[in-house]
Amino acid sequence: MIPIRDNNPSSKIPYVTYSIIGINIFIFILELIMRKHFVAGDQLGNFFLQFGIVPTRYSNREIAQHYIFIEQLIPFFTSMFLHGGWIHIIGNMWTLYIFGDNVEDFLGHGKYLVFYIVCGVLSGLFHLLTNLNSHIPTIGASGAIAGIMGAYIILYPHARVLVILPIFLFVEVFEVSAYFFLGFWFIIQFFNGTFSLGTASLYGGVAWWAHIGGFIAGLLIILSTKRYHLSKKTHRYTR
Repeated sequence: MIPIRDNNPSSKIPYVTYSIIGINIFIFILELIMRKHFVAGDQLGNFFLQFGIVPTRYSNREIAQHYIFIEQLIPFFTSMFLHGGWIHIIGNMWTLYIFGDNVEDFLGHGKYLVFYIVCGVLSGLFHLLTNLNSHIPTIGASGAIAGIMGAYIILYPHARVLVILPIFLFVEVFEVSAYFFLGFWFIIQFFNGTFSLGTASLYGGVAWWAHIGGFIAGLLIILSTKRYHLSKKTHRYTR
């Protein structure tokens, strides 16, 4: 199922969401320029190795000793602004555009930015822990966006999402609840992630466990945030 839009308009302009989309597009254009002019030297591949998350850089002592702490830390932030191709960035940015504005509306601009980055970092850690022997750089905003989706399923489970479902030569367009769409999406990630264990270091592919980790992180953070706000309201009314 491919999401087209939701029926849940935000009450504020999502400046942070738009800014994140803009930054990702700008960096992707730089990648395209790099790919066009420096293919022979494979600078783009080296760029991904330097700024993407490569699990063996952390799990293998012989490799890790060549990097200082800041060099090991930076990829957890830079990796979420890199993309491997047009489908990769379009899919990520469109999903962020659909679901990000409402989560930003709930959290506020500053907290939303922190939330996005934290989900991205935690998704990277989750990927690292489940692919310790992988020597392939992991890039993309998918983990951070999965955190947005995890938050959305808690905040707006009954919102409606218009989706496209390609069936061979036919295309079905219909609405489903956000709870169904995002829940189904998570189940797909979980099964694919389970079947991919042990193969990422050999073949690469989609960082399923980064998606899973980001989704769970966003869901748990938003749950704790909602409970905190609820406890504050209860305290305010009872004292």
